[in-house]
Amino acid sequence: MTTRRAKLLQSTCRVIALRGVRGLRVEDVAAEAGVSKTLIYYHFRDRAGLIAAAMEYVNDRAEDYAHAADGATGREALLRQLVGEFQDESAVRENSAVWGEFRAAATFDDTLRPVVSAATERWIVDLAELIEDGREDGSIVGRSDPRAAAVRLTALVEGLSGRWLSGLLSTAEARSHVSDALERELPSGADA
Repeated sequence: MTTRRAKLLQSTCRVIALRGVRGLRVEDVAAEAGVSKTLIYYHFRDRAGLIAAAMEYVNDRAEDYAHAADGATGREALLRQLVGEFQDESAVRENSAVWGEFRAAATFDDTLRPVVSAATERWIVDLAELIEDGREDGSIVGRSDPRAAAVRLTALVEGLSGRWLSGLLSTAEARSHVSDALERELPSGADA
């Protein structure tokens, strides 16, 4: 991704985090980025293209900060993915806020539902694969359906996210809830 495009997407995320998706105006993104509206239209064609690119940017950024180290067991990688959503870093908090805004806006905007659905599906599939990896390496036992477990775990993270962002839960508390839920949902091989 070009530096200019990344800067525009960073600005878009800041505007979404502050004003929501429904309040997103190309003029506000241009002002935040210190560029002309024409440049935004050049890179993203229209507002819908800008929104779709912002969702992809948020997902890519999350993959970067929630990625487990090479050699991790399936369970370790799964836990890292889940607790990685709760970090005391501005990019992580902004990502979480943007995700929440996308989900909320999709309630009223049918055009956003496919974008949110595709991103959510990508996350669920990634987690289900990590669950399968954990079963193969013995770090996860039990017979839960990997996809169903991934749906429940992602829903938990999304629910905790709103409380965490609003200061109702600390980062440590949110991470602890996720870790406890993971152990209940998918017992570790060590406990078998």
